[in-house]
Amino acid sequence: MRHCRTRGTAILAVLVVLGACATNPATGRRELMLVSEGQEIALGQQEDQKAVASFGVYEDPALQDYVASLGHSIAERTERPKLPWTFRLVDDSAVNAFALPGGFVYMTRGILAYLDSEAELAMVMGHEVGHVTARHSASQMSSQQLMSLGMGIGMVAVPELRRYGDLAQLGLGLLFLKFGRDDENEADSLGLRYSARLGYDAEEGAQAFRMLDQLSEQSGSGRVPGWLSTHPDPGDRYERLLAAIRQQGLEGGHVRREAYLKRLDGMVFGENPREGFFEKGAFYHPDLSFRFELPRGFEGQNTKQAVWAVSPNGDAVFQLTLGEGDSAEQAARGFFGDPEIRTLDTDRTSVNGLPAIVGTFDAQSGQTLVRGVAAFIQLEGRAYRLVGYTGRADWNRYSRSFGNAMNSFGPLRERWALDVQPRRVDVVVPRRDLTLAEFMERHPSTVPESTVAIINQLAKGETLKAGRQAKRITGGHGR
Repeated sequence: MRHCRTRGTAILAVLVVLGACATNPATGRRELMLVSEGQEIALGQQEDQKAVASFGVYEDPALQDYVASLGHSIAERTERPKLPWTFRLVDDSAVNAFALPGGFVYMTRGILAYLDSEAELAMVMGHEVGHVTARHSASQMSSQQLMSLGMGIGMVAVPELRRYGDLAQLGLGLLFLKFGRDDENEADSLGLRYSARLGYDAEEGAQAFRMLDQLSEQSGSGRVPGWLSTHPDPGDRYERLLAAIRQQGLEGGHVRREAYLKRLDGMVFGENPREGFFEKGAFYHPDLSFRFELPRGFEGQNTKQAVWAVSPNGDAVFQLTLGEGDSAEQAARGFFGDPEIRTLDTDRTSVNGLPAIVGTFDAQSGQTLVRGVAAFIQLEGRAYRLVGYTGRADWNRYSRSFGNAMNSFGPLRERWALDVQPRRVDVVVPRRDLTLAEFMERHPSTVPESTVAIINQLAKGETLKAGRQAKRITGGHGR
């Protein structure tokens, strides 16, 4: 009887899988799909909230409208025009673009600064739209469901801590599913198809991928561009696109370089220090007027919701967030009142003259007992929560470092830090042909010459032409 039931279950599973095979309208390919369109949209809406919370939208309504308008023009000409398409310009300096199932597409302000025309933007956006129309993310999720694979990593089993941990680890979830080379080639082809349908110059659009290659080469052992972390280069991408363009006779069309660059004039470039920055082991937040020292040797990361610092061995975490409520008492009550936390002690004190409540606690993370310390410090009508935690066995090794970091929290008074400003894109028009060195001398930038070359997409030895708009980067002054 058990054998028959098992056999019947297996037959049912096969029938379910066969029934889930369908022809994709964008690719014409038969594919296994266990995720319905409704589920795609629901997942996209859910993750869109996380994306907005994590990155924030760039506060320039005109630029937002421009990106959304172009995106919808592309989407209307795809094989899935009825999806609830949403296009956002997110406030992130990484050179990246990404998409979620169901029609949610994101461009970072970082990639806009490196693109050089509307034709390039249309090609990149078309590529991301192609990931959606080809259902690449949904296909990956179907494979994972079939193999019973999960996404994500174990976090501390305390909602108050896990909530921010999930946001910090978005790269391991749906938001940044890493596509394979075949998916990338397919998205390139679809991006070419969609931008051509709008009449853009495909050869000009393909320059975006040559720029990404140049940026990758420049990064060397440093930070890899965000695009390449989730869009592996299938190799010879630029040459493959050029061959397809010529084969299909897609030469010529709209470029719209001047109008595009005009929209970038004044846009923030790189990290915005007004929202917080690290320098020499300390974190400074000019807009909120506070500072603190990181635990010694920890590596920091600044996000919209939290400041994170992780030990060199990855076995201890320190984080700063806003606490719930307006006072240290309210924030501490909410944290230590969580049933998942076992409070060991609390103490009402002051930190650099600011009202504070500090306490230690135990919590469970899987099979590991975690011990931590939490400080709630009141400054200018806000309650800041600083938490450090590690495995119980390592507590004695890190407790002093956590305490020193918490005791360093205080008002930001250094004038150089309070006055720091972001770098911005400045569009200028050379009056005569200039070499790159001459351009840097006549129109100085606060970024290296190599960066100026890439944002203007200059080949080695190429000059900037008279009367042709060019980008430089200004501002960002500090000490």
